[in-house]
Amino acid sequence: MVGAARGRIDSDLKQSLSPIQHALCRPLYTQPFFFSLLSGLCSLRFLPGPCALFCSGGAHLFLGDLSIPMSWQTLCHLGLHYTEYYLQERASTRFCITLSSLMLLTQRVTSLSLDICEGKVKAASRGIRERSSLSDHLCKALPYFSYLLFFPALLGGPLCSFQKFQARVQRSSNLCPRHSVWALSWRGLQILGLECLKVVLGKVVSAGAGLTDCEQLQCIRVMWSTAGLFKLTYYSCWILDDALLHAAGFGPGFGQSPGEEGYIPDADIWTLETTHRISLFTRKWNQSTARWLRRLVFQHGRAWPLLQTFAFSAWWHGLHPGQVFGFLCWALMVEADYLIHTFARSFIRSWPMQLLYRTLTWAHTQLIIAYIMLAVEARSLSSLWLLCNSYNSVFPLVYCILLFLLGKRKHTFN
Repeated sequence: MVGAARGRIDSDLKQSLSPIQHALCRPLYTQPFFFSLLSGLCSLRFLPGPCALFCSGGAHLFLGDLSIPMSWQTLCHLGLHYTEYYLQERASTRFCITLSSLMLLTQRVTSLSLDICEGKVKAASRGIRERSSLSDHLCKALPYFSYLLFFPALLGGPLCSFQKFQARVQRSSNLCPRHSVWALSWRGLQILGLECLKVVLGKVVSAGAGLTDCEQLQCIRVMWSTAGLFKLTYYSCWILDDALLHAAGFGPGFGQSPGEEGYIPDADIWTLETTHRISLFTRKWNQSTARWLRRLVFQHGRAWPLLQTFAFSAWWHGLHPGQVFGFLCWALMVEADYLIHTFARSFIRSWPMQLLYRTLTWAHTQLIIAYIMLAVEARSLSSLWLLCNSYNSVFPLVYCILLFLLGKRKHTFN
């Protein structure tokens, strides 16, 4: 009798509460997700077009329509092209931040979509058709919306899977303040060092000639130093994004469970600066995005999966002329890299020759990456033409020739 009476009281209490209050009555599960979603909604307040961000994520969550967020992103990129190329005006900073957030939202939407298709995550829409209260629907959808609109991920940072996000939010009380302070301090020192290097290298670049007035071999030094500035900027931003995620409790070392996906930082500076293989550089550059592209495009591509992956990456980044040229060139360089190193392993045996080979290929790899980086960052056809018409084009041209010569023997190498 007492149990039945208590059940009726609980039922009456639930009916008297609003859906959001009802969701908050489940503190062990829903409250962390609710506050995570609230922080994301507050961050959208400072971005133009928050409804586009929110609706594009929600449309896929309940309707399964992946084209909606990609359509929003493509329209924003077309608007950016219209502003920069037709009106000859500089886009506002807020618009660029919104576009960047939309690109990151597309990453999480497609990652969640793949998890649902592969059976790793149960779709929130499965319970919508059942006869249940609105508060139950909100409780089921709350983790998904909080994942899509998690504010550190809207600003940047490595892509985090839904399973990892869910596990970390539910285990938020296990954070170690001392470990977090030390990790954040170390990342702050790294950012400080990178910014100091940027200042020094920036003075060197500004004091010398540019691509417009360099002569012959001098253009190689200009290309390498300018690409070094871009690299330092990327490294600094990635470490800052990583620190933001770490401060939110999503970094490494917070009691990761055995079956949980490992933490994937975007900046592996040592590997990026010391590798002699373009393919390894490609896998380590913006590592979480590289894995996302591999999972989304490369593993599902039937014909020319590598070319499809880089073409999709150019589309996702905005289809600027320099990006189209740079990413397609990057795809050819990766394909040539596989053939060249397979061929070299078959003929280079002695360690002095291997040391010489690694040194030469390291220098060639870094110069090709610098060439691609300047092409991708070029925002005008004139800048792209200056790069292609310089001595720097020799480095990717060598790999293209080797790709053509060794392509016929690919099956033999395999």
